Amino acid sequence: MVTTRMLTVGDSVMVMSLYVEGRWLQSLIEDDPGLAVCVVLMLPATSKPKPRCCPVTAYHTGIATVGTSLRINSEVDSVDLCKMVERKLLVLFGSQTGTAQDVAERIGREGIRRHFKCRVMPLDSYMIADLIQEPLVVFVCSTTGQGEPPDNMKKFWRFIFRRNLPATSLSLMDCAVLGLGDSSYPKFNFVAKKLSKRLIQLGSNGLLPVGLGDDQHDLGPDAVIDPWLKQFWEQALNIYPLLPGLSVLGDDVILPSKYSFQFEDDAAKGVSVEPCDTNRQTKCPPSQLHPFPAQMISNERVTDETHFQDVRLITFDITGSSIEYSAGDVAMIEPRNSLESVEQFCQLLRLNPCKTFLLKPNDSATPLPARLPQPCTVQYLVERYLDINCVPRRSFFDLLSYFSPDEMEQEKLKEFSSAEGQEELYSYCNRLRRTTLEILYDFPQTTSVIPPDYLFDLIPEIRPRAFSIASSQLAYPSQIQILMAVVRYRTKLKKPRCGLCSSWLASQNPQQSAVYVPLWVKKGMLQFPTDIKSPIIMIGPGTGVAPFRAAIQERVVEGKKGSYLFFGCRGKSKDFFCRMEWEELSQKSFLTLFTAFSQDQEDKIYVQHRIKENGPLIWNLIQEEQAYFYIAGNAKMMPTQVTDSLKSIFQSEGGLSEPESEHLLVELERCGRFQTETWS
Repeated sequence: MVTTRMLTVGDSVMVMSLYVEGRWLQSLIEDDPGLAVCVVLMLPATSKPKPRCCPVTAYHTGIATVGTSLRINSEVDSVDLCKMVERKLLVLFGSQTGTAQDVAERIGREGIRRHFKCRVMPLDSYMIADLIQEPLVVFVCSTTGQGEPPDNMKKFWRFIFRRNLPATSLSLMDCAVLGLGDSSYPKFNFVAKKLSKRLIQLGSNGLLPVGLGDDQHDLGPDAVIDPWLKQFWEQALNIYPLLPGLSVLGDDVILPSKYSFQFEDDAAKGVSVEPCDTNRQTKCPPSQLHPFPAQMISNERVTDETHFQDVRLITFDITGSSIEYSAGDVAMIEPRNSLESVEQFCQLLRLNPCKTFLLKPNDSATPLPARLPQPCTVQYLVERYLDINCVPRRSFFDLLSYFSPDEMEQEKLKEFSSAEGQEELYSYCNRLRRTTLEILYDFPQTTSVIPPDYLFDLIPEIRPRAFSIASSQLAYPSQIQILMAVVRYRTKLKKPRCGLCSSWLASQNPQQSAVYVPLWVKKGMLQFPTDIKSPIIMIGPGTGVAPFRAAIQERVVEGKKGSYLFFGCRGKSKDFFCRMEWEELSQKSFLTLFTAFSQDQEDKIYVQHRIKENGPLIWNLIQEEQAYFYIAGNAKMMPTQVTDSLKSIFQSEGGLSEPESEHLLVELERCGRFQTETWS
């Protein structure tokens, strides 16, 4: 029996391509048009069709929009059918630090090896309305802060949770969700878990349970990613099998690069590599694509010279920027590599830093890097774009192995990129925090022959760094201040490990010459009450005090009192940031200050101890005066210990049971009266 149905322009159809008696339907139609009965049509599509023609050994679904009036009968056009059953894979990612992007690109490469037509892109760069037409989608999402989506998926996040979306919106889509998180945070992989549930609510077909990668695992997130991907590809190839005559491309085949370099003969047409664009006239609020060149006014060390930790209070002039910010907001700063590192990198790869190039995508679907000028010099590329001082990921070693002319180097690189070699890779790279530049030194034969075309595939883009703003625009209208700890620590390697952004900023001296730093502002996690009567309790040890300094300054200008600050550090004479400022505000009754100096006595005292000591006050503020409670600082142990102290106050002062105190904390968090901003 042949099923006939008339379709008109604009209709959407679901097509099932069947593998019958060893041949694909497309070729069967050419031989015997009567077999077009094997095409299953659904209008409207409300569920996945199942094959009903036997013998059937495999099938493939696809989606197409009819471009002309079409009758499905013995005259089916095989070319149209071929378009309908195209094997497509879309990989969408939400990434804050680059890890999710790296994993997404890995999935894209593995898809290409399996002959899928692949696209990999950030969630907010994708036209979300097209999602209803995607046959196969993988979502790779990290979780930031306290269960927040990354910046490049926030628009998507708001849209996908709209209540008016039909329950069958994504009924044509097969999907899988892979999460990347850190189990030391309370809301471990919250974004991936919530997204997976929402996609199922909208009718999608989940191919396998959500994957939950964990940074805390000894082998990192790959301990989960590797087996999860193996299961995903098994499912995907079962539903979307390879065409006859094709097989998965082996690991000995190198995939094309994202871009091709077209070098010019000289740098006459190049771009400036001055420290920063100093054009400070702007009509629109600065952003990552168009940061504002803020002049550094001061760079003051606020810890004692004898103290091991160098902390800076840095002030920027934002006159003419159109930047507006409030307490709790975050300054995003675009760092760069040192001139010494740039020179070393160029020497290793035998690149002329003065050389000018144009960049050409090798795939029309691949956009050019948004932050890179065209044309560009090698100096600009290495100094401002390539993160040559990051700790590389596994994919770096995998791609590097293809270029190696040296047998020993290639063998080691392949070992590091294999599933079996992850423990050794962790010991060599992650545990010691070995940088990309240092690893290139360790593999000199390979490094000297790296094709420039693969630089963007090998080395990620430098990520902007986030700093809680430590000043109020009400108090300092044309300034932004940040409180920054200079990252410097030792591993077993001879050379100390240094943070890229903090080291670069600390090295700048605005008294010697003009220093311009590209920055912009984004909304932070902490929201402070507008009600003048609401007290705020702030727990901010170390540089965690930065957003609270902004809030206190703001409240002083507005004439608000009722600010309670619990500040902790190692020693009163060593790292008591902004001491004179706090003491002056305390004398004027704008601030009630509690300090915990952990190293100034035999028994260590931390902020959680001071909280317990002041239990009656805190309970009264929260229960009777509707106070807001804030925590900011390192995520390692402090937030949990402070939270435990708060719950113990609920029990000792409020007479609540343990479940009741837990419930009260949840309620405070729900209504915004308990907020945290922590980092690892």
